[in-house]
Amino acid sequence: NNVLAIALGNTVYLWDASDSSTSELVTIDDDNGQVTSVSWAPDGRHIAIGLNNSEVQLWDSASNRQLRTLRGCHRSRMGSMAWNSHILTTGGMDGMTVNNDVRIRSHVVKTYRGHRQEVCGLKWSAFKQQLASGGHDNLVHIWDMSKASSNSPTQWIHRLEDHTYGIWDMSKA
Repeated sequence: NNVLAIALGNTVYLWDASDSSTSELVTIDDDNGQVTSVSWAPDGRHIAIGLNNSEVQLWDSASNRQLRTLRGCHRSRMGSMAWNSHILTTGGMDGMTVNNDVRIRSHVVKTYRGHRQEVCGLKWSAFKQQLASGGHDNLVHIWDMSKASSNSPTQWIHRLEDHTYGIWDMSKA
């Protein structure tokens, strides 16, 4: 929708490119810590806000209204997020990658374990079947949704180990 979300400290701002206007979406109270990540939902209206206290807040940007808070995804800072339809995938300082179904109360539906340090970057493939996770441990894992089940540990299908520095972000072509 041509709107950029910007997190500065505890505040998330929305900048509208059509008229260069800026508005404040929310300022998080100090008890919850700083905003550590933001990610627009595919509909361009809803936005996920990751916090230093490991929570994720879901907001409706059109009405400036908080819809819900996701708790229990991670044990510490939540630093990266990526959407796959109604699934919000989060990466935490605890080294875990978690799929959250934002439509249901018990939102944690899958946990991927493969990083020894913070998950800094997440990206879903164009067809939404593979997920790439990059970590501060210099590793990239590729996970396959078709091989994921909720009651068994999921193993990555590819592991890239030759990086010499943390993987902070990824992009797809």
